[in-house]
Amino acid sequence: MKCTKSDLKSKNETNPDIKSKTNDYTGNINKNIELNVLDKKVNLIVDFIREYYETTGVKGVVLGLSGGIDSSLVAHLAVKALGADKVYGIIMPESKSNPMDKEHGELVAHLLGINYHISDITPLMEAFGAGGYSKDENGNLKEFDKLADGNLKSRFRMCTLYYHANKNNNLVLGTGNKSEIYMGYGTKFGDLGCDVLPIGHLFKTEVRELARYIGVPEDIITKAPSGGLWEGQTDEKEMGITYETLDKLLGAMEMGKDPEYTAELLNISTEQMINVMTRIDNNKHKSLPLPIPNKYLELID
Repeated sequence: MKCTKSDLKSKNETNPDIKSKTNDYTGNINKNIELNVLDKKVNLIVDFIREYYETTGVKGVVLGLSGGIDSSLVAHLAVKALGADKVYGIIMPESKSNPMDKEHGELVAHLLGINYHISDITPLMEAFGAGGYSKDENGNLKEFDKLADGNLKSRFRMCTLYYHANKNNNLVLGTGNKSEIYMGYGTKFGDLGCDVLPIGHLFKTEVRELARYIGVPEDIITKAPSGGLWEGQTDEKEMGITYETLDKLLGAMEMGKDPEYTAELLNISTEQMINVMTRIDNNKHKSLPLPIPNKYLELID
């Protein structure tokens, strides 16, 4: 007896077992494809770290373990690339840091079996006379300046990393991602100061996906992203937009889509759109080479 497509369709619809197995099979295929893509992403970064490391002649790599998702992912990738014995972590808390960040930094170090050092930067902030850490001539605590004092904190952390890098002949691994780079969400000569950016090509949402795949603890993945520059600070609160929405907008811009149309499609307010575009324009200098007077030099030549 001949079996037609309509007969098969009818059998599938009337037989829940067949339909369920078909859905399971399709779901497994999609899941396997997704895992394969993530595996390729991991291998690409691991190969990149290893190949770059081998060209430099250094003895190892050092990175700041902030307890956040970015540094945790980079630490995992570095260990995969070079082995735990060549990866050194620095945890740099201060008196106003969230204690959980230090705990998460230590957790990652223990999970990966890497050596690490805790360097409290509070004395540096106090010695520099930073607001919120030192007192004025009347004995009152100076007011904390988010721009000056917050960036100072980031620069002390960079100095600490490079001290250990120079002392041990190591490379400094940066932990910035593509979303932060686009927005200029980082401190010049601070957290942007590094030798290599292993996840600089990944949007924040991709970082989360890869972190979950590679085994970063869930508590770190779901924690609100923060640069730890002042109490209560979070990335999304400061930028005025969630990473999920921001990444969709940035991705559309990369593909040449009209920003205003994309914003409307994503239900982003005009204010949010202007804020994102302004941040991108104002912070381009952070990812460009230092300007030099080329025209003047041409005249001399």
